[in-house]
Amino acid sequence: MVVPMFKLKNNDKSGIGARTGIVSTKNGIIETPAFMPVGTAGTVKGVIPKTLDEIGASVILGNTYHLFLRPGMEVIKKAGSLHKFISWNKPILTDSGGFQIFSLGGNAKVSREGVEFKSHLDGSSFFLTPESVVDIQNILNSDIQMVLDNFAPNPAGYEADRFALDITSLWARRARKRFLQTGSKENMQFGIVQGGLNEKLRSESLEELVEIGFDGYAVGGLSVGESREDFMKIISHIVPDMESDKPRYLMGSGTPEEILYAVEKGIDMFDCVMPTRNARNGSLFTWGGKISIKNEKFKFDMNPIDVECECYTCKNFSRAYLRHLYISREINSSVLNSIHNLFFYLDFMHKVRYSIDSNEFLAFKDRFLFKYREGD
Repeated sequence: MVVPMFKLKNNDKSGIGARTGIVSTKNGIIETPAFMPVGTAGTVKGVIPKTLDEIGASVILGNTYHLFLRPGMEVIKKAGSLHKFISWNKPILTDSGGFQIFSLGGNAKVSREGVEFKSHLDGSSFFLTPESVVDIQNILNSDIQMVLDNFAPNPAGYEADRFALDITSLWARRARKRFLQTGSKENMQFGIVQGGLNEKLRSESLEELVEIGFDGYAVGGLSVGESREDFMKIISHIVPDMESDKPRYLMGSGTPEEILYAVEKGIDMFDCVMPTRNARNGSLFTWGGKISIKNEKFKFDMNPIDVECECYTCKNFSRAYLRHLYISREINSSVLNSIHNLFFYLDFMHKVRYSIDSNEFLAFKDRFLFKYREGD
């Protein structure tokens, strides 16, 4: 039996919070800081698992809510696990569905017992509890499992944030009890810090989760419309107080600038749909800033997306061809653009880790941002 654990490798000697580490799971290791491509419904859009493996993805994210609705737990159970169903033999983290509760708005009714909602697929009604979400993830057998949480829309007043925090803490306690009773000792369970933009509530949330005792801790409820200043305020306030011997995960935040700021404060894990969503919209990341491949100026441009990039797309195709695919609405536009954007993110994280291990993270950050923002 593999006992999951987190091992710290190096703290950047500049005195900041940036650090490297290794999360060990039954399906392999995750070198941190790490970026997790998002495969909400069991697939990363536009990219097959073999390609994800080839470009260096060590972990992907699935979504409990979506997989529960379709294909359903009976299908996953018959396959044996989510890993076997999607043919991915590396680690998987499954989100609990808390963000989907948030995005459903008035179509989800939250109570102390759980959440009642109508499927976005066919309108049928369901009721999920913290315990049932653990049970679903046990069937998925995901390496890292998130507890069911709740957070208020932004902007929210104190009372709304207070209610959401109380619900999250109550659900976390119940979810942890269920996981310890029924979950595999080879898997990990993370608690989620909530509290909106209120620093006092964020600290209270973290204290309650630490008292319960989880294998890792996530910061949730950000990247939902708050200002950059508020994002930075909450990250700088809460991350240094998170347990240093456990993985720290920032949920749903994924611009390179956000990642660099959060890494500097001590975050270890990230996920975001941005690389593949932007790819489908023709927005491509480069070391010199983002470009929009649909622009007329690329019609005769025979250069790769990024001369510094070693991905399959950049080695074989020109900006002119990729623009042609996008304008022609060819499926390969999304495929090739997604390969490039995901490769950029994974290569970016590799260079972030190298800079921390070399105790040069701040210099790397400054060089990257100067060139990236100049290009933008």
